[in-house]
Amino acid sequence: MDPDPEFVEKVETYLSDVAENGNLHRGWKLPETTLVYPWIVRMFPDIRYIHWIRDPRDGILAAHRTDDLGDFGIAYPATPDIRRQRAVSWLYQYHLMKATPKPAHLLTVRFEDFVLNQEETLGRLEDYLGMPLSRIVVRPEAVGRWKTAEGDLPMDLLGEALEELGYEV
Repeated sequence: MDPDPEFVEKVETYLSDVAENGNLHRGWKLPETTLVYPWIVRMFPDIRYIHWIRDPRDGILAAHRTDDLGDFGIAYPATPDIRRQRAVSWLYQYHLMKATPKPAHLLTVRFEDFVLNQEETLGRLEDYLGMPLSRIVVRPEAVGRWKTAEGDLPMDLLGEALEELGYEV
């Protein structure tokens, strides 16, 4: 469906500094954007999207603004297990991205590829964006933290998505 007019007004207000910026290259990054991705794509069909994804097993080890979908009015099965709650949120967002028709310009980048193969990954991003990008310090230990984390991971929820995304299962 088309975006709610009140939503459009709020997004335009929130992004007014981005829209009014005279630079050719500009953008924003918010984890919450995924929750409204279908409407964002309808509002901005011609912008270049970068879907930055990370192995959810690493992602669910730490808190995020989107951990509790209930905060955004989205009902989901209650669980006292915070990792399971985070996995439900991650999976919801993953399926939302898959269900939304792809915009004209979309590049998916895995966090792990950026950290472990920064030069190659930046090359892909530079080609896609048509501009040079800066190199930054990356920490390889940020990849695969789930392998040494204590406690269970909700693999019953994540296994299929991990396989689809090319992560080891």
